[in-house]
Amino acid sequence: MIKDMNIIQELMDLDKKHFLHPTSPIKQQQEQGPSFIFTEGKGVHLKDMAGHTFIDGMSSLWNVNVGHGREELGKAAMEQMSKLAFSSCFATFSNEPAIRLAAKLAEIAPGDLSATFFTSGGSEANDTAYKLARHYWILKGQPNRKKIISRTKSYHGVAMGSTSATGLKPFRDFTNSFDPDFCYADHFSAEDLRNVIEAEGPETIAAFIAEPVQGAGGLHVAPEGYFKEVRSICDEYGILFITDEVITGFGRTGKYFGIEHYGVVPDMMCFAKGVTSGYAQLGGVMLSEKIHQDFTELSTGTLLHGYTYSGHPMACAVALKNIDIIESENLIKNAELMGNEMLKGFKWIQGEIRIVGKVKGLGLMGGIEIVKDQVTNERFSTPLAPMIVTEAAKRGLICRSVVFDNQDTLVFAPPLTINKEEMGRLIEIIHDAIGVIEKEVSK
Repeated sequence: MIKDMNIIQELMDLDKKHFLHPTSPIKQQQEQGPSFIFTEGKGVHLKDMAGHTFIDGMSSLWNVNVGHGREELGKAAMEQMSKLAFSSCFATFSNEPAIRLAAKLAEIAPGDLSATFFTSGGSEANDTAYKLARHYWILKGQPNRKKIISRTKSYHGVAMGSTSATGLKPFRDFTNSFDPDFCYADHFSAEDLRNVIEAEGPETIAAFIAEPVQGAGGLHVAPEGYFKEVRSICDEYGILFITDEVITGFGRTGKYFGIEHYGVVPDMMCFAKGVTSGYAQLGGVMLSEKIHQDFTELSTGTLLHGYTYSGHPMACAVALKNIDIIESENLIKNAELMGNEMLKGFKWIQGEIRIVGKVKGLGLMGGIEIVKDQVTNERFSTPLAPMIVTEAAKRGLICRSVVFDNQDTLVFAPPLTINKEEMGRLIEIIHDAIGVIEKEVSK
């Protein structure tokens, strides 16, 4: 044990000195080192170097859909790497896993989405969608159509374009310069989308982008009819409609893709995360058959956009096996069933603890709002959700808090493999963690 503690301390010191963590408090990292150093994962559980086991209530970053420790995904990676680890897809070069994955995506995607441009992840997928949308209008002889409308409380990534599209202002304030030609409509108002279009000028708008369920922005499920109105407005003004399915894709919401809950089909669809369940870096943008055909007919030169790892053979092979697991184990149906269990548990907590406000969810995406008063929805002056996250971790559950834009929300997205017993334990832990904080603020 002493040896283990020495190794842990060595890693803590090296981490503080050499590892600049993404989306983490810099001072806390420097002063305290990493909160956990994980070494193993199995199913819905993670284990750290100190031997503690946790329910991964976030699928790490909303992405480990098929759970941790899937040896068949490691085997798929090894087999592909043994044959062809990497080859470029520039200049019309190709490889079998990329071709077969593109065909599989066309089979499972909503409507006529049929062609895929591959990226390394979600931020790249979103940036690609904006560039393709703008290039599309150049080809169509309308180069002034370059503005992208997104929504307040949205999160689309941290590359320059995707940061600029993100509706959470602190992410844009992180840098002193961001891309022009991005606008924001109220996240729940189709009428506000129309107002923004009219104010900016329809002839200047290239596309509107939306997450089917806003995840990192606080777990916001769209109201009934919202996306049908959005689709109608985009059609009315000739604006491309892009869905960001980076979090909501591949079974997370109880359907293959989140937009399927709303009965509409986008012109473009961004994906990442769950396509490989995080076992390999992969993302992409799917185009409708019409958009793809227009690109083909109107383009006269080279598509001057591409990433080194677009169509990466190993990543695509892992994605194919990952999708096979999702289908063969009926994980999309399980996400629906366990999502209902999760929401039922949240409602029970709401009835038990007075600082729990609105509870919400769709499939295995769930949120619990923390309030000072359930009737007026008044918030605490200092958000409590981060403290509850800490208490939950002490009890063996990893979840996440969102405190942007006057929010005080706990969010959850466990692996799609979670069973009823594991969900019961998740509910029990979060109930106890909220209860501890409620007692503290009541003193």
